[in-house]
Amino acid sequence: MRAVPVSLAALAAALALSGPVQAAERLAGSRPDIASVEGGLWGEMDKVEAEARTRGDLNRDPALNAYMHEIMCKVAGPHCADLRVYVMDRPYFNASMAPNGYTEIWSGLLLRASDEAEVAYVLGHEFGHFVETHSLERYAARKMRANVAMAASVVVAVAGASSAAGATTSGEAQSIIDATRGTIDLIYYAQMAALFRFTREQESEADLLGQRRAGQAGYDVAAAMESWRGLIAETQASDFKRVRRSESRSSIFDSHPLSADRIAALETQARTLTPGGERGRARHRAAIRPFLSAWLRDDLRRRDFGQTLAVIDRLAAGGEDLGVLNYYRGEAYRLRRGEGDLAKAREAYLAASGQPDAPAATWRELGDIHRRDGARAAAKAAYETYLAKAPQAEDAWMVQDSLSSLERSS
Repeated sequence: MRAVPVSLAALAAALALSGPVQAAERLAGSRPDIASVEGGLWGEMDKVEAEARTRGDLNRDPALNAYMHEIMCKVAGPHCADLRVYVMDRPYFNASMAPNGYTEIWSGLLLRASDEAEVAYVLGHEFGHFVETHSLERYAARKMRANVAMAASVVVAVAGASSAAGATTSGEAQSIIDATRGTIDLIYYAQMAALFRFTREQESEADLLGQRRAGQAGYDVAAAMESWRGLIAETQASDFKRVRRSESRSSIFDSHPLSADRIAALETQARTLTPGGERGRARHRAAIRPFLSAWLRDDLRRRDFGQTLAVIDRLAAGGEDLGVLNYYRGEAYRLRRGEGDLAKAREAYLAASGQPDAPAATWRELGDIHRRDGARAAAKAAYETYLAKAPQAEDAWMVQDSLSSLERSS
C-alpha cells in the first residue's frame, strides 16, 4: 500500500492554533480601527442597531428606557457613554450587549426579575462580556477553528482518496475511506467541544464580573443567585418534559448541571464581597407595572402555561398588582384546559374581581364560566359589569348578545 501523504504533526499543530484567542480589555471611549477584525464586527452591529430602532417590538416608552439606562450606567461606570440600551417587547429571559455597545434587554427578563438588583446583575453580566471583549474572542476563535477544520478536512480527504487509489482491493479502499471519514468526524466534534467549553468559560467569567459590578454599584450581591434560582424554578414548572430537563443540559457533550454550578460559583464569590446592598423592589415594580398586562399576554402566547404560572406566582409574592396577576393566572388555566384547570381559572378570576386593578375582561370570563355552569343570574351580573367597565370594547356586541340571550331565556 502507498504511504498516506498526511503529516499528523502538521495537523496537530494546526489544531493547536484553534485555542481561545485572547483580546485586551476594552477601554472606555475607545473604538477600533474600521479595517480591523473588531472594527468589522462593530460595523455589522451598527447596522443591526439601526434596524432595531425601526422594529415594531421596540418598546419606545421613554421612562422605562431611561430607567434601564440608569441601571446600566450604575453598573458600567465610565463606560456609560459607550452604551445604548433598548427595551424589546419579547417574552423571553434575555439580554445582550454587542461589541459596539448596542444593548438589548427583553421584556421577558424584566417580567421575571424580582427587583432592580437582579436586573443590575444581568446587565453587569452582559457588560462583563463587553468589557472583556468576549465577542471578539469568540468570533476570532470560531473563524480560526472553521479555517483549521476546513483545511484538515481537505487534507484528510485528499489523503483518503490517494490511499484508496493505491489500494489493492475495493474493500481495502473502502476501509481507508471510512477511516478518513471517522477522522473528519473527530475533528468536527473536537471543534464543537472546544467551542462549547470556551463559551462556558466566558459565561462563568461574565457571571462573576456581573456580580462584582452590581455589588460595586451598591446592589445586593445575593440577587445574582436568586435570579438563577428563579429561572430554575420556572424551568421545573414547565408543562413540557423536554424543558424541565433542559436546565441540566449544558451541551451535547455532557449533562453537567450548569446552572447549579453557576449558583455555587456566585455563592463562593459573594462571601468575599460586601454583603447587603439595595434591592430596589419598589422602583422595579413601579417601572414595569404599566406593562404587566401586555407582557403577561405575550408570555401566554408561548403556550407553556406552567412556566407562566410560575412567573405569576413570583410576581404575586409581594401582594401587589393582584387584580392583573390573578386575571392572567385565570387565563393560563383557562387556556391550558388540563384536569381541574377550569375550576382553578374560576377561582383566579373571582380573586381578581375583588381587586381595584382587575382588568375589565375578568368579568367577561366570569360571565362565560357562570353561563356554562348554568348560573344565569351570576352570568348576567358579570356581563353587565364588563359592559359598564368596557363599553367600547371590540367584543362588546358579542357580550351584549350573550346578555340578551340570557334575558330572553329567563
